Amino acid sequence: MKIAGINFDHFHMGDLLRMAHEHPTAEIVGISDEQPERMMDAARNFGIPENRVYTDYRQCLEETKPDVVILCPATAKHAEWVEKVAPYNVHILMEKPFAASLADADRMIAAMQTTGKMLAINWPLVWVPAHRTAKRLIDEGTIGDVIEVHFYDGNRGPLYHLADKVEVSEAEVQAKKPHSWFYKKSHGGGSLLDYLGYGTTLGTWYHNGKAPLEVTTVTNETPGIEVDEHSITIARYDVGLTKFETRWGTFTDPWITQPQPKCGFVIRGTDGTISSYDYELTIRLQTRTQFEAYDVPVDEIQPPYQNPIQYFLHCLETGEAVTGPLSLATSRIGQQIVDSAVLSASEKRTVSLS
Repeated sequence: MKIAGINFDHFHMGDLLRMAHEHPTAEIVGISDEQPERMMDAARNFGIPENRVYTDYRQCLEETKPDVVILCPATAKHAEWVEKVAPYNVHILMEKPFAASLADADRMIAAMQTTGKMLAINWPLVWVPAHRTAKRLIDEGTIGDVIEVHFYDGNRGPLYHLADKVEVSEAEVQAKKPHSWFYKKSHGGGSLLDYLGYGTTLGTWYHNGKAPLEVTTVTNETPGIEVDEHSITIARYDVGLTKFETRWGTFTDPWITQPQPKCGFVIRGTDGTISSYDYELTIRLQTRTQFEAYDVPVDEIQPPYQNPIQYFLHCLETGEAVTGPLSLATSRIGQQIVDSAVLSASEKRTVSLS
């Protein structure tokens, strides 16, 4: 499979290209970004020759003829970039979130429908073994029917780390903040649009595709910053309440040291509970037959379910449909909840699902 990486707005491009570089049946045939300096690390890390590094995405697509394009634009530009790339008859893996709005998500779906190619939305938390183990136990009926999902997630801030979680100094963060798209409302910045889709999309997965009835959201307002750094969303389902909380400014980054509150999910079922925290090696389980909570080792995840490149290429090679959080159906429900949350926060009221 020939893969091209286009638009390096989001630093996750480096992570996704690394997965492609390490995949036995994938080849990175080109990368493209309007700012050449943003591609330097990727070109060096993955041995991409100079003649395969482009500043014009059209030239990249025309000369390299990829099978798959990885897109990592700013959230507000997702629909625009899918519409630009789709006519080149390629499959697209879009890095989270789905889009800045449900209307944009539907534009993306429509653009791909005319090509017959696949579009998938990658949510990095999907590949965390703890969260996959939690889903397996839910599907096996271990905790009965899911009635509550509690999500708390985020990090110290989006500028504190680069691809491969390389640390950035405090001085660099403060210097970049006034210029970064993460802090611009017009570009889809803010913790809500950055992280809420994780909770609502994986939450929909845990709820087995069920959508809520209504949504109530509150966001913080920080002087001098036009986007939120903290949001809390309550979604009312026909079975009860679910809570999604996003936070830029956690005390520590969860992939290094879990902050308090811990980042991840707590799931309540009719017959038990699961605590599934990001990057931890065990989950905590309660059941009707064992009220005392106990630790369960996370599953050893096997290919093609270890990362999005493995999974997406597997689906393309076998003809299997993309399922779960990467699927358009599940991600679209997640986006509906996000849209409702944005409206609720703006109008300071409870709203029906968009």
